[in-house]
Amino acid sequence: MGGTVAPISRFDYDKVAIVTGGDSGIGRATAVTLAAQGFDVGVTYHRDEKGARETAEQVEVRGRRAAVRRHDLTDPVAAAEVIDELADELGGLGVLVNNAGTGTAEPLLEIDYDRWRSVLAVDLDGPFLCSQRAARRMIERGAGGRIVNVTSVHEEYPRLGAGPYCAAKGGLRMLSRTLAMELARHGITVNTVAPGEIATPMTGQEDQPPRPDTRPGYPLGRPGDAREVAAVIAFLAGPTASYVTGASLFVDGGLGLMGPQAAGDIDKDIWASA
Repeated sequence: MGGTVAPISRFDYDKVAIVTGGDSGIGRATAVTLAAQGFDVGVTYHRDEKGARETAEQVEVRGRRAAVRRHDLTDPVAAAEVIDELADELGGLGVLVNNAGTGTAEPLLEIDYDRWRSVLAVDLDGPFLCSQRAARRMIERGAGGRIVNVTSVHEEYPRLGAGPYCAAKGGLRMLSRTLAMELARHGITVNTVAPGEIATPMTGQEDQPPRPDTRPGYPLGRPGDAREVAAVIAFLAGPTASYVTGASLFVDGGLGLMGPQAAGDIDKDIWASA
């Protein structure tokens, strides 16, 4: 484990990426973007096999290989084995994007422990174990690599009714920073990408460009597009981001800037009943 690795600013690492939760939304956009940049891509899904197969087809249309696996992160120990399966099938692993996630809409005083644990298993335990598997392979290969963890603006900002989600995403940010320190000597960078509201099925919207001027409380006035998040993930996955590690890149249209400003403009306490 000792010694140092010289900075890696080119594709010495395998041009193979695994994107968890790649059946729609940010995961699909990321898989397709990475394929366009020359990566073979492993795609995981929980329930939507059809969506994952469609993502794989889009990867293959861009001339790259794709592999698909079911990935149930409510059992994160078993699910982590999928990382090795996909890496073996595709012949290596240079980039892991931990994108799969889930959430809740219940007050903390009403949520039961099993539901709490289920969210943390998917949103925190799963990325930890998948990162561990990926990093071990990258270290053995000796050519560096990239781990990108998709969190949320809620890695920093709380939201009523989303206690376990916020706790998991905040924990994932700190996990990423610790991994960044431990893996730096091996030429492996670890960063988080923190989206705001993105127009995807997870936010009750469709995978299509969001309409402008539909969010007056956001500085940019609209939700984000999954491809805008994918572009940032792809940057962190590429060789030009070789000196970026332990960072959190917010892709939120300026939403996080609105805290004190928005609070000052609220004249009713309806927010407290959310």
